[in-house]
Amino acid sequence: MFLLLWTPVLLCEISADTGASVWGQQHCEQQGYCVTLSEGELTAEAGLCVVIPCSFTTIFTPTHVIWYKCKTAEGKCDKSQSVQSEFRDRVSLLEPDVSQRNCSIMINDLRESDSGFYQLRVEDTKEKEAFTFISKAAVTVKGLSQKPTVVIPPLTAGQQSTLTCTAPGLCSGSAPDITWSWRGKRNNDSYITGNTTEFKTEIVTAGTQRHTSTLTFNPLAEHHSTSVTCTVSFRGDITTEETQTVNVSYVKEVQITGSRKVTEGETLSLTCSVESFPPSLITWAKMNESELQEDTDTFTQDQRTGALSIYNVTAEDSGQYVCTATHLNKTHKMRNVTVTVIYIRKPQISGSTAVNEGDVLSLTCSAESFPPSVIMWTKLSSNTTLHNGTGSATLVIPNVTAEHSGQYICTANHLNTTLTERVTVTVTWITEIQTGSVCELQSDVLTCWCVSEGFPLPTFKWPLLEDHTQYSVVTSVSKQTVNSTVTVRNHGNTAVECVASNENREVKANLTIQTKLPEAGKSEEIFQTASRLEVIIAFLIGVVLSAVVCCLAIKCHRHKQKKSENVDETMEMIIPQGNMLVHENGAVDRGTTDTELNSGPKDVEYASIDFSLLKRMRPSEVARRKQESTETEYSEVKRQVREEKKEDAGEEGETLERKEEEVMVEEDEETRHCVSEEENRGDEAVYSNVKEIMYNKDCVDRCDGLMMEPHCD
Repeated sequence: MFLLLWTPVLLCEISADTGASVWGQQHCEQQGYCVTLSEGELTAEAGLCVVIPCSFTTIFTPTHVIWYKCKTAEGKCDKSQSVQSEFRDRVSLLEPDVSQRNCSIMINDLRESDSGFYQLRVEDTKEKEAFTFISKAAVTVKGLSQKPTVVIPPLTAGQQSTLTCTAPGLCSGSAPDITWSWRGKRNNDSYITGNTTEFKTEIVTAGTQRHTSTLTFNPLAEHHSTSVTCTVSFRGDITTEETQTVNVSYVKEVQITGSRKVTEGETLSLTCSVESFPPSLITWAKMNESELQEDTDTFTQDQRTGALSIYNVTAEDSGQYVCTATHLNKTHKMRNVTVTVIYIRKPQISGSTAVNEGDVLSLTCSAESFPPSVIMWTKLSSNTTLHNGTGSATLVIPNVTAEHSGQYICTANHLNTTLTERVTVTVTWITEIQTGSVCELQSDVLTCWCVSEGFPLPTFKWPLLEDHTQYSVVTSVSKQTVNSTVTVRNHGNTAVECVASNENREVKANLTIQTKLPEAGKSEEIFQTASRLEVIIAFLIGVVLSAVVCCLAIKCHRHKQKKSENVDETMEMIIPQGNMLVHENGAVDRGTTDTELNSGPKDVEYASIDFSLLKRMRPSEVARRKQESTETEYSEVKRQVREEKKEDAGEEGETLERKEEEVMVEEDEETRHCVSEEENRGDEAVYSNVKEIMYNKDCVDRCDGLMMEPHCD
């Protein structure tokens, strides 16, 4: 099988990317006949083209060159004079002028069946001369592996762009078909809408061409990360394609996620995201008085993920935050978000809590919080709401009185939280001098009473005391009422001024002096009452002193028996129901012995006693007296207190014994004199529980030194 090429073609220089080899080594077969072919095997791909480089020398001038295809490298080829149909229109000489001895040919639209050995024959048809070179060129055609060249410029969403696809090879054969296809993110094949394609054939050099297709369209963000494919189809159903991923630069709207409301003390978490390519840089900033706050130390952020975190938020963290997306070193998107912190502060009360009576009480309670709290005013121990409001409430009470004093409660209700604050209101007031404030003059003593109420408690001034050095002032307080009583001697004025004052004001009143004389009936009643009291007091004193006298009499009697045998008379006091000691307050000590009464020195309380009867009795008379019925005598008892100095017990005993011996003789005479004198007086008597003893004051005064003083413990 052979190939005969008659059609001349333009001579051109074959570049390396056509698949042809460079010039090879020269082979001379006869003198004057040499051929130069490429060394080794020429490799080409189906659908493309191949160039067999060739040059020769002959002794004649050829007019034609003929190429034959041989099955093997050795032996002769079948030299048919007809052109094989499969090579028709696919083979061309690179140099049409054969006289230039350039025998290079190009085979287009290669097929794998084009593989084999090719042999050259030159002829001179005029001279009828020809020569066939034994050397052959080896060609191998493989399947198409080259791919189109797809060029995608940087794509920006919204900006028109053009994609280019160039077919492989620089052949002058049939132009290939170039098509574009689009594959979305979900592997769905589709064509780009709104696109335009254009096919171009560019002549690079003589005999070589470049086939190109362009795709023009407006890229969108949806085209990012999708695939575009360029498919090139050659004759003989030989195709190749190239697929590339489309990257579109775009940035979409900024999105902020996360709760914009957070309770104080919790963590605020916000995320700012923006879909873009390449990824945008996310930054957070806080608006401060309509300006961006540069200091971001109060929160943490991740510029890659756009996360904003604020731990343990406070009320100061409330406000507007700005998320900025920087794309390709340009600030494209910004978005604001308002963060609110739910919080409440302790209620604050402002206003004066101390007011004067008649003034206006105005107190304002406010609680800083979000959302605003409901403020309510109440008074302690009262369920009545005095005033309420939102955020703050002002309690106004005009013309306050003393009843408005007390504790007021401000309650702030905030969601599920209730806070209270208390304040004590003090109303300063004072009343006029009350009715009943009078002065009474009795004898030379003037007594005035002045009464007033107020808070703080009023204090009193008595201008009348300025000219007096002897006076007394007594003040008594009952709740808010103060009573001042002043007593002055030798006051000659006809009117007295009382002045009461406190922080609020001062009030005055002139008190008229009233002269008060005791009435007759009332005087008698007072005298009788005083007499009764005097009798009772005298009775109690008499009981006490009677017991003391009895004890002393017994003591004296014992000493007389020991020291004087010549004395045959005995003075004795008889007390019923054993020894009884009656105290001044009326209490009775029974069973008290003489030893107990005289045990050691004690303070002795003396009194002046009037005895109606004081008799000296002999021992024989004592027994008789005890058997007689007791008849109570009357006497007047007057109390006289004396103090006895305490002395050592041993020394006192010795002193008493010596003294008793000395006064024993005198005692008889004094006692006898006392009895005689008392019998002659017959004074008025009062009750006494001392039995069978009558005494008078004068006698006791004399006898006191004789027998009572040493023994009255």
